Parts: sequence; structure tokens; C-alpha cells
Amino acid sequence: MENKFRTPRTDLALEAREMLNRRVREDIPGVRVETMEDDEITITRVEIVTPQAADMMGKVQGKYVTIEAPGLRYKNTPLQEEVMAQLAKELANLINLPEKATVLVVGLGNWNITPDALGPRAVEKIVVTRHLQGMISPELKGGVRSVCAIAPGVLGITGMETAEIIAGIVDRIKPDAVICIDALAAASSHRVITTVQIADVGIHPGSGVGNKRFGLTRQSLGVPVIAIGVPTVVHASTIAMDTIDTLQEHAAFARYFKSMADLSEQDRRTIVRQVLPETLGDLMVTPKEVDTLIADIADVIAGGINQAVHPHIDYENIHIYLH
Repeated sequence: MENKFRTPRTDLALEAREMLNRRVREDIPGVRVETMEDDEITITRVEIVTPQAADMMGKVQGKYVTIEAPGLRYKNTPLQEEVMAQLAKELANLINLPEKATVLVVGLGNWNITPDALGPRAVEKIVVTRHLQGMISPELKGGVRSVCAIAPGVLGITGMETAEIIAGIVDRIKPDAVICIDALAAASSHRVITTVQIADVGIHPGSGVGNKRFGLTRQSLGVPVIAIGVPTVVHASTIAMDTIDTLQEHAAFARYFKSMADLSEQDRRTIVRQVLPETLGDLMVTPKEVDTLIADIADVIAGGINQAVHPHIDYENIHIYLH
């Protein structure tokens, strides 16, 4: 039976909760929410604690942390460093690594398609140390963990499911945890490249754009899997909805959209889907400056992971460690 509460497609638990709250107009039982904010960063922790809440939201039961920083769209180095630090803190809280842990970092996505290249770009900046463990000085041990990284590509390039590749690597090197980095799809255009989600539920590559793939989860790999993602695309229907909302708020155009003012969000989305040509129904949209944005946010994601897994490294001289 189709779930009457199912929200429009989004990879962000925060958005799923927001849209569901607007539809049922009350707090969702079985969902815990905590929000912290300052002038530039908002951190929201969403925990789905019951199967019923997971079904209503269309998300896996577990913990989701969202870091929102609209200034990430611009070259704001102090803000990027602050997001790195917050990402490292939240990641450390979720994963709780022992000092001598081995961590496998996986950069998911297609490096030939810029909006999908976040994972491979971030992996290039990860401080890999598994091959150097015998050369690390005693004073650094415990704060420089054994880390390895891979960008396995996508099914269309390798002919192998990503989960098959990662499962083989996990079986061979037996890491204590896996951290997956992937590009996501958002339901709100203002969250593209401005939002980082960290989740302890693993990840299903391609799910945000409707491609069902085998999951990278604790159940499938046998070790904890942390997913880190950033929305890089939205659906064309989302752009249409945002445009209508903006025009409704503009006095000069409000009267033209008066008939839609009393419609529910779900009804408006249904109308937009009916009006959009079939060829635009599943069109994904990304910013024109996506090349620069992906490079910047990849640095932020890699920096946060590096700080979380290597707390003893001097990050003012991080270029010494990067290959």
C-alpha cells in the first residue's frame, strides 16, 4: 500500500521532516529534533527512533546531522574552516573511533560528471596513512589513525556494483569503520552546496536521482558505515515551486497566484508535475558554477574527515600531508 505521508524525493532527513510537518501540521511521533544556530551556521540533529516514523518520513531509522551554511556558496575561508571543525566534531560523536582504528573512506560518484564528482574529489584530499603506520613517530600515534581511501567509480564505468567492490575491500583490510562521501539531491534549491548531512545509517548510491543500488550499510558490510553527503542538484519541479512561492510573496504578482494560495504544498506539486512537459519531469538542475563549488565543498568535507580521524596532525601545515 502506498504511504499517504510520503514526501517528494529528497536525500535530506531534515527536508523530509519539514515537508511532512507541513502536511500533517503537528510534530511527528518517534522523531527527535535538536537545533543549534549562530549567525552563519545552523546544525540540526534529527533522530528517527521508531519504524513508524521511518516509514512516514521515507528514511532509514537512525541519526542524521545537518550542517547548513549559506555562505558556503561563496569563497569564505573562515566559514569553510568553521564548517570543517563542526563536521569533524559531529563525525567524531557519531563514529566514536578507538585510537588504533583503521578507517576506509569511500568517494562515491562519477568523476566524469561534475555534480556527481564530490566523492572522488574529496577522496583526493584525504590524508591516507595506512601505508605509513610503521613510520609514524610515537608522539603522533593514537592521533594519526590508519586511513585508506578509494573512489570505486560507478556501475556504468566498472561493470561492478559499488557495494560489491567495497565489500571485497572491507573483507580484505577489515576496517573498523567506513565513511562514504556522496552527492545528494535536495528538495530546496537554497540547500544546494550549502548543506552537509552526516548519517549513521549508511548510504544507497544513486537513490537521490531514482537509481536503486545495493546499499553500503552496517548490515551489508559488517562494520559501522557513516554517510556524508552534500546536495548538488534539485529537480526541475523544485525550481518551479520555488518560483511560484517567490512570485506569490511579491506584491506586483501576488494577485495572479491568488487561486493557489490556499492549496496545500502537495496539491501545488501535483499541479506543477502535470504542467511540466514529460521531458522535464525528472530533469535535475545544478548551479552553472558547479565546478568551483564542488572543488570548494570537497575541500571542506575532506578537511572535516581529516580532523576527525587525525586529531594530532597540524592542520595549519596540512599541505605537507596531502599527496
